[in-house]
Amino acid sequence: MICQNCGQRPASLHYTKIVNGAKTELHLCEECAKEQGESSETEHSFMSAAGGYTIQDLLSDLLNMDQPSTAGNAEKKQPKKANRPLTCDNCGLTYKQFTKTGRLGCAHCYHAFESKLTPVFRRVHSGNTNHTGKVPKHRHEKLHAQRELEEKKRQINILVQNEEFEKAAELRDEIRTLEKQFQGREGDS
Repeated sequence: MICQNCGQRPASLHYTKIVNGAKTELHLCEECAKEQGESSETEHSFMSAAGGYTIQDLLSDLLNMDQPSTAGNAEKKQPKKANRPLTCDNCGLTYKQFTKTGRLGCAHCYHAFESKLTPVFRRVHSGNTNHTGKVPKHRHEKLHAQRELEEKKRQINILVQNEEFEKAAELRDEIRTLEKQFQGREGDS
């Protein structure tokens, strides 16, 4: 998709804004988005009665949900340890900076902040931490077969732990059949 502003570069930022029930979609390249102030409250805000509420505000609130409230606990405060802040070794972004901006600095930030991000992903994605979104049609069958095999292997481990060996043997045979089918498909392509 081409940028709707300049008409030259590929659009890499896609905005959907709904105001008073009217949906507006805007597709911009990074340069045009920066020129238009892509981080401004008008582009990224959820309007509330109190004014603008940015996506960064929403993400910051989600990330800080597990932080205990300090109100009324002044006498219970303990001296802070001289801990090094949680930081991505690759780009140098701190977790505190991330909670303020709502943007990770690089792909390695996911691993650096994993202990903090996993609970947020579980809350936001109904307990799931693995992406199971859209799959290109040409890859759908292969991915479906892989997921089915993984699920059956997980089930067989549970059956063995519960000493249900007959059911486990039946499932083992199903897994072998699926693996043969899967290998046959890979040989065809």
